[in-house]
Amino acid sequence: MADEPDQRSVTPDQVAVTEPDHVAVTYERGDYALTRSPGYAILPVHGRLIHHDPACPHLTDPGSLPQFPDPDGLLWRRLIDSAPSRDTAGRAAYAKSIGLTGGKGQPITGVCSCVLTPVSPTRAETLRPWPLDEAIAAFDRKRHAPLLAEMSAQAEEIRRAFPWEDWPSLPLERFVLGLGDSAQTKPYCYLLEFGTHALGSIAGGSARKHLIYWRNQDGSWWHDSRYASADEAWQEVRAGIVEAVTAAREGRMADIDAIDAIRSGPALIAKTLRVYAPEATLALYAQDWVPHLIQRLTGEPVPKLERFALQARLKDVVDADARFAGWSYDEVVTFLFWWADPHRTQQIVKIAAGRDGSLWERCRAGGHIAVGWDEVGDLRAYADKDEFAAAFKAAYTDEYNGHQSKISAKANEVWKLLGLRPGDLVVANTGASQVLSVGRVTDEGYVWRADLDDHRHTVGVDWDDRYATRLEEPERSWATVTVKDVPAALWTKIRRAKSARPRADRDEAGTDTLPEAAAAVAPQPLDAELRTVADALERRGQAVLFGPPGTGKTYTALRFAVRWLGELSGLPDVDAYAEPGTEAFGAALDALTDAGRLTTVTFHPSYGYEDFVEGYRPVRAGGPDGAGGPAGGLTLGLTDGVFKRVCAAAAADPGHPYLVVVDELNRGHLPKIFGELVTLLEKDKRGRSVTLPLSQERFTIPPNVYVIGTMNTADRSIRALDAAIRRRFAFLELLPDSGPLQGCHVEELHLADLLDALNQRIRTHLDREKQIGHAFFLPGGAPVDSAAELAAIVRSEILPLLQEYAYDDYTLLAAFLGDDLVDPGTHTLRDLGDEGLVSALYRELQVKGGSE
Repeated sequence: MADEPDQRSVTPDQVAVTEPDHVAVTYERGDYALTRSPGYAILPVHGRLIHHDPACPHLTDPGSLPQFPDPDGLLWRRLIDSAPSRDTAGRAAYAKSIGLTGGKGQPITGVCSCVLTPVSPTRAETLRPWPLDEAIAAFDRKRHAPLLAEMSAQAEEIRRAFPWEDWPSLPLERFVLGLGDSAQTKPYCYLLEFGTHALGSIAGGSARKHLIYWRNQDGSWWHDSRYASADEAWQEVRAGIVEAVTAAREGRMADIDAIDAIRSGPALIAKTLRVYAPEATLALYAQDWVPHLIQRLTGEPVPKLERFALQARLKDVVDADARFAGWSYDEVVTFLFWWADPHRTQQIVKIAAGRDGSLWERCRAGGHIAVGWDEVGDLRAYADKDEFAAAFKAAYTDEYNGHQSKISAKANEVWKLLGLRPGDLVVANTGASQVLSVGRVTDEGYVWRADLDDHRHTVGVDWDDRYATRLEEPERSWATVTVKDVPAALWTKIRRAKSARPRADRDEAGTDTLPEAAAAVAPQPLDAELRTVADALERRGQAVLFGPPGTGKTYTALRFAVRWLGELSGLPDVDAYAEPGTEAFGAALDALTDAGRLTTVTFHPSYGYEDFVEGYRPVRAGGPDGAGGPAGGLTLGLTDGVFKRVCAAAAADPGHPYLVVVDELNRGHLPKIFGELVTLLEKDKRGRSVTLPLSQERFTIPPNVYVIGTMNTADRSIRALDAAIRRRFAFLELLPDSGPLQGCHVEELHLADLLDALNQRIRTHLDREKQIGHAFFLPGGAPVDSAAELAAIVRSEILPLLQEYAYDDYTLLAAFLGDDLVDPGTHTLRDLGDEGLVSALYRELQVKGGSE
């Protein structure tokens, strides 16, 4: 071993303050902003984390601080790569081997957040990627040699069991899942999904990805409906697989995209190519991985090609890069995942570990989480969610007394397990407050464990018990809902609670001994709803959120604004994870508005072009006897409108997005308001100019200006909008969602059942545009929890709306709410107290349901 590097010392006032050189780094499925090393690592006197910033607030040690030479700036990466984040002993051993110790002689085991700062994927995409040359220099090829050897061994195992020359006549039973005990017989599809994790995972999703399989539930074959029988389907699928491998071996990857018989099983085919044509393609199985990696390697727009043609393009990029000369494709893929992990989304769900935590020890020891509802069997045996929902309903209707909303909700909980992917997070809980652990879903993913006595639906999880904590405020729905999404705000609370660990995890000086960058999971990606909005804006530049009243259209627009703009703004006073309704959320909106990044307007019948673009408006006269009249008087002056001012600010600041939120979009006369700007709204017209008729100025809409409109379809359908406007917006429908109300009760009344049953009746008697949104029952963002509050909402908000829908037809009103609340004979509402009203709603809409 080389002599221990010379350590010097540095004091904060010896270093000039400069703008940090941030680049985007991925590590253990998280996104981070790397602050470059100044050529040395700063070591603490007491802690166990290296630092790059001498002014870091975590450096509380007085006096000078020791340094460790870091001439190539890659010490941080070598340290975190020396062992997984949880293996502090492994990192300590590495640190000791190179003499990397703190002021008290303790080995350094992690990096501070002044080295790696957790950021969201949205923020990471705005940073310059970690340079490829630096990454190749830091990549320890020897460390990955065992994985590469295992990949080769697993591929060879498949080739021995299924020699390529046997494929033209391979029997169906040797290919498919579902016939007998697949774990014993090990058909081809079983080995690809469960027996070859080193080659990469294709776990998750239904068995449809295998193109043909046997359904144990009803003893039938599933295959593409174009084929008359399983034998016919298998002949076509088998021929398609042979044709695909042959095309890959002959350098005709793009031809695979035209093979109809295997179109619906791209992951299966991609992994098959890794086994039988390893020199022709890189082992990448998810559709969105390849364009991400092409963009990172080339820095250029990704060509619009079909799936396997795009794989061929990536191979060409790698082959042309001399830096990968002598590397196997498996080694290149391993490096690419290490350097620029293509997993761009991450789900976070909470799953109860049995009643009162009864399954927790079994789950922790087994490295999984488990739930019941075993009668439906293996989820992968269902062709799709609809088929599963029908089976669940048949199995559990009696258990849930025919309550359709509850049956549907529980079916959705179980089906969610199948959608969990490696790297997603699972929060194990018991009760409404207790977090038992948090873990990452492993490559194993969902597994039906027939060998267990009960709770056979499992998901493989690598648990981290350092997250065990008790929430300060209970999550009411956790007590009754088994599987539920964890929103960003709640995940932030769990992370913050984890940071307040007992002293057992700290050294004698009270310093955190856990690697901060590894322990602090990067911020949660945009949830599905906000991701849809972001994608629409990226695709079209403007979007409309439309739906019935109370579906959270304005709420969603502003929540998106705070999260999306907050992450990208760099403004110090913006908490991108602030919860709507809180002081922090209001402060974030104010800060974004004050900075000009967010503009909110409301359209109405009198709103016009002069308000939005430009026009003559009353202004103060400028002089004592000028053309405008006496000083202080009013005259008409040409004034820029709201949107024109936003565009001017955005053009001067192209590095940041500017968002305009238009509430009640459909109440304005849109062709009049937008005028000639309708043309410029199109994404491919951004940057082009028109001459404004009043000012005669050339005007453009910069590409960093985005528009979100909201529209209440109970007032006006989107079909009534001007066609030219309609073509230029993406329309995203928000419908009533009982999910946030699942497990939430007011006395005996389950709020989710109330909403679902009421809306079922409204759809029956009126239409879907007149439904009641979930936001009515979420005052301040939290479910209503008292009879008095619920009664007030029903009387003052819901009843007036239903009366408007019914045009004071009390027979129809009674059909919505029942005779216990409405007297159709006297055309009056019955005089009920708060508790009586809640009981009436329970009897009518939960016990009877929505069948009236």
